[in-house]
Formats: sequence, structure tokens, C-alpha cells
Amino acid sequence: MASSSSSTGSKAGHSAGPLRCAVCGSESRQPPFRPGPPEQPPDLDLRPGEPLRGTMARWLQQCPHCAYAAPDIARAHPAAAEAVAAGPFRALVTEATYPPLARRFLAWAHVLEETGALHAAAEATLHAAWVADDLQLPELAAEWRLDAVALWRSGPALDAEQTVRVTDALRRAGAWDDAAATADGLASTAPSAHVAQVLALELRLVAARDDGRHTIASALPPTFPRPHVAQQRVGRDTTPRRKGGGVWSWLTSLFRRR
Repeated sequence: MASSSSSTGSKAGHSAGPLRCAVCGSESRQPPFRPGPPEQPPDLDLRPGEPLRGTMARWLQQCPHCAYAAPDIARAHPAAAEAVAAGPFRALVTEATYPPLARRFLAWAHVLEETGALHAAAEATLHAAWVADDLQLPELAAEWRLDAVALWRSGPALDAEQTVRVTDALRRAGAWDDAAATADGLASTAPSAHVAQVLALELRLVAARDDGRHTIASALPPTFPRPHVAQQRVGRDTTPRRKGGGVWSWLTSLFRRR
């Protein structure tokens, strides 16, 4: 993402007092949120397991005045104000056919895209698809998964772990031919054993026209000594990435981004 991570003194959602929106300057109270680690395995697209899975409504703050949404609305890319004031953003945040929580994630995705953080925008768009999943809105979930894939592919070159997630998004959206071709293309590069096992499951699911949710635990033997490589490095954007791994590391960093 185009901006840097915040310091421990300005972590998203950790302030009990009013926050000043970095886009419009208005103050609002935002509920504090300290995410706890997931106890269940993540999905193949790295949506975390419970109890973190059920806390999505608290992952982003949103300014009630200008509608800027971010993990921490007190921080913003220098170009965010222009993106928030523009017509496409205003139309998005008032789109009544989209669930309110999904609009919040899409608003964040729009700002990220407009400021050049395409992979981070893909993540936020995928989060909107997760909201649609929970509300049993499969057409919107498929649309936003395909939008996320387009953003991933428009950004920097994808590594193996990101390509697995693209494959899963395509499968969940019912884009069978593209999902199979993407998985076959990655398999031809002789990926790591962990990635190969997940790809094998994805290809079986594609062949069965299964667009349902499956977890990483279903792809790897329970006695596997280490987590799937996709849990160790979730994706790239333009924010310098911390060392250390897993979906939990990524999700923790999410709440410190601006």
C-alpha cells in the first residue's frame, strides 16, 4: 500500500477518544477494537477462522461525515481526499443495493486502488465478497471476487501464494476455465509441496464444479509439521512487509495500516 505502517501510538481502533478524520478533519468516536487470534483454520482464500472471522464489522472505521473508510481514519494517503470527493466514491457509498458493511470495504478498496495500492485493494474487495457470503448474496460475492482478481492481476507480478488465492477466488466465482488454467499454469512451475497440495485440491474442486467454502486444513494432512506456505506470506502491496508469518501476522498488520 502506498502509505507506511503506523507506530504503536496510533493503532487503528485503539483510541477511546474522538478521532479526527485525516480526509475531512471532522471528529467522530470510533469503537476500540483489538483483534484476537483465530482459533479455527482459515479458508483457502485465507479468510480467518473463528472467533476473528465473525468480527469483520469492526475491521474498518468509517467517518460519518465524508464516508472515508480505513482501518484507521486518522491516517490517509495524500491522494485519499481527492478520491473520496470524486463522483465514483460518492456513488459507491450511497449504493443502496450493496450491504452497508460491504460498502465500507469497497470504499476502502476504492481509495486504495485510486492511490495505486492494487493488491491491497484486491484484499479489501475480497473482504466485501466475504460479507456477501455471510448474507447469502452469491451473485455479489462472485462479482466482487472477480473484481479482486482483476485488481491482483493489474498490480505487481503475483507470487505462488497469491496465485493460489486468485485460483480460489475464480473457483468460488464459478469461473471454471480461468480457475483451471490458473492452477495448471502455477502447477507447471513446480511450486513448493505445500502449494502443490492446495492446487491439487483446487483442481479437484474445479473438476467437480464445487464453488463452496473449503479450509486449508482440508488441503493438507493434519500431521503436516508446518502451516501451508500461503499462511506464511499473504500477499504484497506497496507497504513494507514485516517479517514473520501467517494469516494472523497479516491480519494484525491490517489494523495498523493507513
